[in-house]
Amino acid sequence: MTGAIETAVADVASWLAGAAGEPVPVGPPRDDPDGGLTVWPLELRPARQTATGGATREPYRFVVRLLVSGGGPAALPALDRVLAAATTAGRPELVLAAGDPALWRALGVAPRPALLLDAPARVERPVPVAPPVRQPLRLRQLGMRTLHGRVVGPQDQPLAAVRVELVGAAQAAETDAAGRFRLVGVPHDPDAPDAPVRIRLTGAGRVHTVELDPEGDGLIVVRAPD
Repeated sequence: MTGAIETAVADVASWLAGAAGEPVPVGPPRDDPDGGLTVWPLELRPARQTATGGATREPYRFVVRLLVSGGGPAALPALDRVLAAATTAGRPELVLAAGDPALWRALGVAPRPALLLDAPARVERPVPVAPPVRQPLRLRQLGMRTLHGRVVGPQDQPLAAVRVELVGAAQAAETDAAGRFRLVGVPHDPDAPDAPVRIRLTGAGRVHTVELDPEGDGLIVVRAPD
């Protein structure tokens, strides 16, 4: 299977052959006065990624930067044709910044006129396949109940204006002057009737979380910590 980098380099080499009017091999620059152009990948550069949501995964995008150079005066006409074609078409993206002496020293050849071409590349990222469902789907509907309670403090004094909310849900109420509250729409799982109900108490600049027994009879008394 051909990878993203190899595909990008091959596409540019094919385009170069048409623009230059002669084959352009993939390889490092050569010290051959009679040689033609060569194209060689120098680096991979990041590209802007496409933001998505949900289960869709966009490809990972990057740029392959390639060096196009000739081995001597005989290569200059072909380099001219490539420059004109890239400038006219606007693609692949052209960069005139290949004159760094350190680059030629690293490649082991004499400095020469050259072009840099940026070729876009991408790696597909398939969405993970969910495991098959091997059993019939079972839909459960949770029941709803109303909790009646009373919030008290030290010496069982009623606490008024305390916000009582169901943890992890939007249901909330406020205690009255007698400390009483009523929470409507509290989920009830018939398969776990003893599961505690967690509520959050907010008042007088303090926040407490407590667990209630939903199976208790009558009014639920919640004692706020001192």
